[in-house]
Amino acid sequence: MQFPTMDPMTSDLATIPGPTPLASGIPPIRGDFPTLCHALDYAATGRTGFNFHDARANLVRAYPYREMREDALAVARRLRGLGIAPGARVALLAETGPDFAAHFFGALYAGVLPVPLPLPTSFGGRASFIDQLRQQMASAEPALAVSPEGLLEMVAEAAAGLCPALSWRQFEALAQSDAPLPAPDPDAVAYLQYSSGSTRFPHGVAVTHRAVLANLRGQDSAIRVREGDRCVSWLPWYHDMGLVGCMLAPMAGQLSVDYISTEDFARRPLSWLTLISRNPGTTISYSPSFGYDICARRISTQSDVKAKFDLSRWRLAGNGADMIRPDICQAFVDAFADAGFDAKAFTPSYGLAEATLAVTIAPEGQGIVCDLVDERRLSGATGEPAASSPDRPVRYRAIVDCGVPIAGHRVEIRDDEGRRLPDREIGKVFVSGPSLMVGYFRNEEATRACLGADGWLDTGDMGYMIGDHLFIVGRAKDMIILNGRNHWPQDIEWAIEQLEGFKPGDIAAFAITLPSGEEAPAVLVQCRASDPAERTRLKEVIRAKVRQLTGMRCIVELVPPKTLPRTTSGKLSRSKARALYLAGEIVPLDRAA
Repeated sequence: MQFPTMDPMTSDLATIPGPTPLASGIPPIRGDFPTLCHALDYAATGRTGFNFHDARANLVRAYPYREMREDALAVARRLRGLGIAPGARVALLAETGPDFAAHFFGALYAGVLPVPLPLPTSFGGRASFIDQLRQQMASAEPALAVSPEGLLEMVAEAAAGLCPALSWRQFEALAQSDAPLPAPDPDAVAYLQYSSGSTRFPHGVAVTHRAVLANLRGQDSAIRVREGDRCVSWLPWYHDMGLVGCMLAPMAGQLSVDYISTEDFARRPLSWLTLISRNPGTTISYSPSFGYDICARRISTQSDVKAKFDLSRWRLAGNGADMIRPDICQAFVDAFADAGFDAKAFTPSYGLAEATLAVTIAPEGQGIVCDLVDERRLSGATGEPAASSPDRPVRYRAIVDCGVPIAGHRVEIRDDEGRRLPDREIGKVFVSGPSLMVGYFRNEEATRACLGADGWLDTGDMGYMIGDHLFIVGRAKDMIILNGRNHWPQDIEWAIEQLEGFKPGDIAAFAITLPSGEEAPAVLVQCRASDPAERTRLKEVIRAKVRQLTGMRCIVELVPPKTLPRTTSGKLSRSKARALYLAGEIVPLDRAA
């Protein structure tokens, strides 16, 4: 494969004042490279790059790909100077900024596997964060951990006995080796991506350069990236959507990107939309449903959004990483239509780290399309549903169309015996294609449990197909099975959210075993009410709502705000909430009182 030749180290491109421009100034190549190193080599010959902004969407640092490549090569030579051999791992705290970017690509140039690790969140505290880092580092066995200065103490504690820990600046002071760097290998593992779920038994997803580039090409083709596109992101770089979709993909397509940190977004969510409005040409930005939800909630119904925001150029509003909520999407449209946001810009998708990132993406301009499914089908009923009656009308759930498989990939729905199911039959989602992981790092048992010898991956998700379009209904492991019926925890949680005073993220539903041996649904609900009588009333209202939905009584526990555990990407962790509740580590308000 031949690429236009231009040495970015000796380029006469002038220092770029302000943010990097829309146009790269070089012929576009959309991810068609052998490795990520080749992709950065080429992007560095142009004018585009990363741009980092503060919580008020003001530019703090422009970081052209040319400069990033220079810094990355220096990092690679320092890794060589430390004697860290190709194939070893280096743990990197995934701070949104130039340091992480340079160290990530520097590890790639050195043939070392970067391992992005999460930043602290507002959930769990210091001890929980250190424990999570230690578990992931124990799995990856890195030769070195590098972090921002302010986190070095915690990182060093987590790495004690495992590997040395340095800050960005301490690493920068190390000597560079003049030994030649290894030639990039397309079939070598590029990096390890740890899922945002379990911290006790973390799974490091290992993907090759070839697999990453296959996924990036598939994304590019599906969303029809074009000259002049520009991206904006607040997504964390330790999550697959942030790392692959909003860091690696724009670089491999020579696009400029504008970033605000996840922490700044959490404090000032509307800065995301300010950044989209402020930078001419911004056309692409992704978020899980909760990002759209928090922005719609933050904007006042009396605000003049037309004066504050211009979202008319936003042609691709990606939506994925969790269950896509059509009601949240509609609320966002209602809140920002006057600012020029087009509902057809919504682009639902489905993916997972085990497939690098994207598996399916909705066609451009389709928007949110829903299929109404009888809840009796979702509960596992077979045969023709019985006729409804006035006292028990049929209830439907709107399932969002997550699009069609990206180029080179296939999706099948299978039953418990592995047989392929026809359209509209709910079963397990299986995926095959060139961007699947090699496996979980040094965990053959977990790899065999989901990745078959035939190259098909059991995603652990449940869904169905209509033609080539995929519809996701939930996670198989989260399903609540009571008296032979399936109940999706999302349905119970969403029903409670409709009650006054509750919002997304306040509720965790799961099944528990009673002392009698019977299974029962349990619901943990974050409650802000302090009056005991009001709490009693809320519990009865919640029980009635769940009974209406499931036909069963449930255990309702009110817990303090900020009690329910989250994954590193901010999603509710039902399995961890259940484990903490059963272990007595989540104490309901009435017992605490």
